[in-house]
Amino acid sequence: MDVPESAGAGVTGARQVQAVPSALKRCWAASAAMVALLLGGAPAPSLDAQALGETHVLIVSGIPGEPRFANAFHEQARGLASALVVRHGVPRERVTLLAADPSRDPSWISARATKPEISKALARIRLAAAPDDRLLLVLIGHGSGSGANARINIPGPDLSAGELARELASFAPRTVAVVNTASASGDFASVLAGDNRIIITATASAQERNETIFGEHFVAAFTGDGADADKDGRLSLLEAYRYAQREVQRVYERDNRLLTEHARLEDDGDGRGTASPRDESGDGALARRFVFGGGVVAALAASDTVLAGLLRQRAALEQRVEALRARKDGMDAATYEHELETLLVKLAEVDQAARARGGKP
Repeated sequence: MDVPESAGAGVTGARQVQAVPSALKRCWAASAAMVALLLGGAPAPSLDAQALGETHVLIVSGIPGEPRFANAFHEQARGLASALVVRHGVPRERVTLLAADPSRDPSWISARATKPEISKALARIRLAAAPDDRLLLVLIGHGSGSGANARINIPGPDLSAGELARELASFAPRTVAVVNTASASGDFASVLAGDNRIIITATASAQERNETIFGEHFVAAFTGDGADADKDGRLSLLEAYRYAQREVQRVYERDNRLLTEHARLEDDGDGRGTASPRDESGDGALARRFVFGGGVVAALAASDTVLAGLLRQRAALEQRVEALRARKDGMDAATYEHELETLLVKLAEVDQAARARGGKP
């Protein structure tokens, strides 16, 4: 096992719209999200994922190496698991926690965090996951290696990025998010990237081998309220990433230390993470839609087939709007405006119908 080097302590309207169609004006009161779309801002995250599909969570806490890391890794893993259930509506049975020392908290830790146990946990989730379910995999610990051999240090043989890529291949086409908070984690992005994949790493490359503090602040995004940037009562992975990145930088500046970890997010499939993901396209678009919350809506949809259908329509229309906006530069302006207006009006109508049945975030 390699040991890391120590680093010491530890819309508003952006664009002017030339003309607002009268039909769309009539729908604005029904859906504020449509206004944001027309003004060029990012649309509100879709409710489809948390309303219609389950979120499955696997948290892996690796070998600490030192007592101080043992406490820190346990607190992060246990805190994240509890917050996802208590604060963010993930069913308890959908959260699996593996750790180097299961005896620390048998009520939460299912087994030792070895490669066979990780494989078993992923296999169970694959069998249980419906086509519209999704997986969040969080790796907490020390890392080492590079390329496909980049790895997270766990009891027994370490788990490499290449091995993890093979484990996750059968989850397609479900959305899979991997958050690696370890040192030297940057190369996981290029190895794991693909369609419907979100890869968040604490470092930009394998060369950043010092201990990281990204993990504690990523977890803090879920245990506190400071990461909910749009104050909608829900938390997206993009918001959690931005919060953790901002807090890491603040701590290093406060302690007058050179920043030795540079977090990255990759979710457009090109294998190249970015430090500053966007909301609408490229890196950041998928992470913005991976949202936690909406448990009340999920319960209503489960017993109301009409609401469930409306939520599916809304999700499909939101995706069509985003796809259209991505093609804007290659389209005739009049054609683009006409198609956008048509989609937005329909989306506002469906949104209003869903809200009338209780489908409001």
